[in-house]
Amino acid sequence: MTEMTPPPDRLTDEQVQAEAALLDRAELTAEQIRQTTSIHPDMTMADAYRVQRAWLDKKIARGETLVGHKIGLTSRAMQATMNITTPDSGFLTQAMVFPPDTELAVADFCDPKIEIELAFVLETDLAGMDLSIEDVLAATAYVTPAVELIAARSFRRDPQTGRTRTVIDTIADNAADAGIVSGGTRILPHGTDLRWVGALGYRNGVVEETGLAAGVLDHPATGIVWLARRYAEQGLTLEAGQTILAGSFTRPIDIRPGDEFRFDYGPFGSFTVAFK
Repeated sequence: MTEMTPPPDRLTDEQVQAEAALLDRAELTAEQIRQTTSIHPDMTMADAYRVQRAWLDKKIARGETLVGHKIGLTSRAMQATMNITTPDSGFLTQAMVFPPDTELAVADFCDPKIEIELAFVLETDLAGMDLSIEDVLAATAYVTPAVELIAARSFRRDPQTGRTRTVIDTIADNAADAGIVSGGTRILPHGTDLRWVGALGYRNGVVEETGLAAGVLDHPATGIVWLARRYAEQGLTLEAGQTILAGSFTRPIDIRPGDEFRFDYGPFGSFTVAFK
């Protein structure tokens, strides 16, 4: 999870606000837009997080509440695909939290997919540059089986140019986060070796993906250590009560109208998500 000092910002505040507004509208209308870097090819990762933050500010101004964060690109395979050596992160608001055993509309999302994860719910604040996995576990009230809905408000592959979006585009697009569904049984942070928590992902009765939580950087709390440190550099804190999606330990599964998913975490229960 090596990180280097980011280059200076290259987008003006006005450009950041304009890109956030476009992504916000894309989500509200479920109509994809051109990639951010197709207009701003020299924008930096820091710029992308500025766009993401401006988008969050728009949501909060509408009355949404920040309830957590997601960590993505936690597997070596996905990092290699994106040509990076570090995870990325996004935000969760209460409007992005959906109950288990629910039905959602595919048409409400831009090119949606679903990933199998664990979510950590914090009992105490988590901040600092010298944190460890044990610090994360000590700060956690419980861990729960979860899936993340991911979406692409900007085209994954531009239909006109064939251009594929970069990690910069993904970060600006809230790290592709569209929502969370959690269910099953709450897991005490010290009650089991979380690396060995596994899940089966069924689509329409057929197993599509399986995995172990160790696929997330060898321990699902590792990404939370990274996120807390990154926030600490900015004087920010992961707060008690927030939910942190720790990163997928399977490949994303495509979602189609009529799909019914079941996620089986063995001794930690199961839940379903259907799409119309």
